[in-house]
Amino acid sequence: MRIFIGIDLDEVIRGKIARFLEGVSGFAPEARWVRPESLHLTLKFIGEQTPEQVGAMTQKLRAVRGVPFNIGFSGYGFFPSARAPRVFWIGIQAGPQLARLAADIDAAMAELGIRREEREFSPHLTLARGGAHSGGRSGDPKHRKGDGPNAIFSVLQKRLAAMGEGDTLSFGSMTAENFILYQSQLSPAGSKYTKLERFALRTDAG
Repeated sequence: MRIFIGIDLDEVIRGKIARFLEGVSGFAPEARWVRPESLHLTLKFIGEQTPEQVGAMTQKLRAVRGVPFNIGFSGYGFFPSARAPRVFWIGIQAGPQLARLAADIDAAMAELGIRREEREFSPHLTLARGGAHSGGRSGDPKHRKGDGPNAIFSVLQKRLAAMGEGDTLSFGSMTAENFILYQSQLSPAGSKYTKLERFALRTDAG
């Protein structure tokens, strides 16, 4: 089972992003675009696990504490850079609660022997992938071997520059009230995400 942990989007924001995707995806038809129904904010990618390991992870995640917090979605950009674009993303704005939640989840999973994150948590919402890299770690914002000029996104970048919205483009905000354990299933049509378990963030969390 290919596993990751993330936060789902509310339907209003998902709808706004879906309309944006309809308007720009045609400018990069060779990119691997995320389907609107699959949009999510990744907190930790884990990878292949057995059903027994997933059961142990579920128990650990139930002990993670956190309070509801606000997340804003605005702006866009490219990882690792506009000159060597591998991933097209939407920006995330949130208080320290988001990074703290990601760190607490990382620590809980480390107790089960799952490798801790080496890079700083960099929240973003992946819209499309255009590089040779695939898999849950393709959103790494740092340069990786093989990164370089990428014609897949060239027309999209020119069209976005002509639109001139940049960081002023906003998709709204939502309150994160839970996080989710997902299973990812790969197929030629794209990844399919199944929600295995939902974990509530409570105002009485200590």
